Amino acid sequence: MAHQTDVLIIGAGQAGLALSRCLMEAGIDHELIERGDIGERWRSERWDSLRLLTPNWMTRLPGHSYAGKDPDGFMRRAEVVRFLESYGASFGAPVHTRTRVLCLSRAGAHFSATTDRGTWIAKCVVVATGACDQPNVPAWASDLSHDIEQIVPERYRSPANLPAGGVLVVGASATGIQLADEMNRAGHPVTIAAGRHVRVPRRYRGRDIMAWLDACGFLDERRPPDADGRQLIRQPSLQLIGHPEGHSLDLPRLAERGVRVVGHAIGAAGGTAAIAPDLSHECAAAEDRRRKLLARIDAFVDHAGLDVPADPLAWARPGPTGSNVARIDLKAAGIRTIVWATGYRRSYAWLQIPVLDEVGEIRNTGGVSEVPGLFTLGLPFMRRRSSTFIDGVGRDAWELVADIARHLKHLPQKAA
Repeated sequence: MAHQTDVLIIGAGQAGLALSRCLMEAGIDHELIERGDIGERWRSERWDSLRLLTPNWMTRLPGHSYAGKDPDGFMRRAEVVRFLESYGASFGAPVHTRTRVLCLSRAGAHFSATTDRGTWIAKCVVVATGACDQPNVPAWASDLSHDIEQIVPERYRSPANLPAGGVLVVGASATGIQLADEMNRAGHPVTIAAGRHVRVPRRYRGRDIMAWLDACGFLDERRPPDADGRQLIRQPSLQLIGHPEGHSLDLPRLAERGVRVVGHAIGAAGGTAAIAPDLSHECAAAEDRRRKLLARIDAFVDHAGLDVPADPLAWARPGPTGSNVARIDLKAAGIRTIVWATGYRRSYAWLQIPVLDEVGEIRNTGGVSEVPGLFTLGLPFMRRRSSTFIDGVGRDAWELVADIARHLKHLPQKAA
């Protein structure tokens, strides 16, 4: 016999659990299905040394927040898993773990989700499978020589698992710079191919940068109504590292440590990688973004009349970071491994409903798809800048509950 529910949530990470808590408070019947265990991506698709990029005090979900003794620290991945487990247990989230969706289709006015553990019939479905789904490896990666090891971040665990020799890290957002630094420290000669990036200090004017971005409203900024969704979903993450001592990490620091920095990779043939001669331009653009962000914080400080120290060193322009080269002979450079830190795309092979756009993303406005009753949650800039953050998904979830309730003709209780 099929399971019956008003709302079926696919995914039990931070997004799915946050929505479950909000639906429970609103008195809306729902169930969650998860292909693995709660927080599966944190368990099986993150490297060993990973820490959150946001400080512990920002680890907040509806009705639950960090209560430990290190609010300014950064959780390790195992701690994130425990946090999500305790969160789900705190309100008895109706989660069916180790249940993989095979097909989601329409069944009259309802939806039918066929899984490897039965079928669910629901009036609404929320796809909360996360932003970090399939590594976005370029098609031309297949043109590389077969003796070059290719690794994606979800399969990387530590430098000890890499072949001996040099490494080319493609991508310079948070993941790329962290992996480049870790591999370099482990003794691998590292080259990083950097395209568009957002360089920020870990601390500014005596506080963590995330505290300022939270206070000045930057993270809560709404998605512009006329924004190009494809452009927003590709925005690079901030160049940050969750270091216990609050250290910064960016391309200039990597260059100082011996990492070779080049422009972004644009193609390959055999043992040669083609590099765009745009490093100087991208670094200058990143410096402009940095200054614009710091100026916004300064304006907030002045407007709020806060007595905090100035930080002139944060405004210092870095020297030359790397070199504009057109190609890299991988063998001559001793590079035996390429790590693709090139972001993610979403894959919905099981979604048998015509709602995907030309690049495979679910067409939606603030998580509300064009198919009545089908919703999404946890996508980049879905409603606000912080939509993919643990700290931001809860606000999106509460707003999405109102949309779900309207579809169900159910009046939800007001959030506490």
